[in-house]
Amino acid sequence: MALARSCRAAFAPVFRTRQLHTTSVLSAKKPATPAPARTRRAVPDLEPFTIDEEVLEDQLPAEDDAGEPTHKFIQQGRNMLYYLRLIEHEMPKLVAYRKPFVPPDSSRPLLVRSISYGGEAHPAAEKRTIVVPVAQLPLKNAAAVHKFKVLAGVRWSPDAPTDAGVSAEEGGGEHGYFKISCEDFPKAAMNLKWASDTLDRLLAAANDSAETFADIPVDTRHIEARIRKAKKGGHIYGRQTHRPSLKDFPKEWLPAPKPQAIAEPAGASIST
Repeated sequence: MALARSCRAAFAPVFRTRQLHTTSVLSAKKPATPAPARTRRAVPDLEPFTIDEEVLEDQLPAEDDAGEPTHKFIQQGRNMLYYLRLIEHEMPKLVAYRKPFVPPDSSRPLLVRSISYGGEAHPAAEKRTIVVPVAQLPLKNAAAVHKFKVLAGVRWSPDAPTDAGVSAEEGGGEHGYFKISCEDFPKAAMNLKWASDTLDRLLAAANDSAETFADIPVDTRHIEARIRKAKKGGHIYGRQTHRPSLKDFPKEWLPAPKPQAIAEPAGASIST
């Protein structure tokens, strides 16, 4: 079907082939710019590294070598044999440093206890504890012993502490035991010095006869609380020390005794 001349004039730009090219085609027709040539880095002329194969021979894994667990087991056996050899050959040499045990006398009554964690750093490793029987302290008389117990407070106990290293068969516990510890300072010697100085001050105050504290009883509430907390039968009322009786009450609380009747002689007769 032939188009009119006026329609052909309207569609003339469409029928031109040059107007149908896309942008990608036009860009492909452009001449490509050559890429810049890469410059190679100059490598210095180094001497070849020599490898000693004899040194690396033991480090290379062999096909018939055992696994890692087997090597660990063998290493444990070697360590055990090392210490067994020390026990067999080196321990007998320590006999030259043997000293006979001499029990401490009354001039050294203090028992110092420390805690060790096998060389590991721990805050409690610097703690020092002193335990001493009150009967072995240089106190002048019974009044000084009573005053020392009052001043000691909860640090005094009638029985030896379980961690003091004192057995019940040892003597000197008739007046109880005194225990004091310190861990406030960074060095163990400083903690021991503070505990020793505190004990010296207590002894000086107990031997001071200006005030005897004779009217103040010894406080045993901490002992009773410990017994109640243990719940081994002593927490029942009346079983902590002894059963209460009339002797435990103050005399002014007790009623006045009744006058006793005068007993007549047995052989007297009534006359009429």
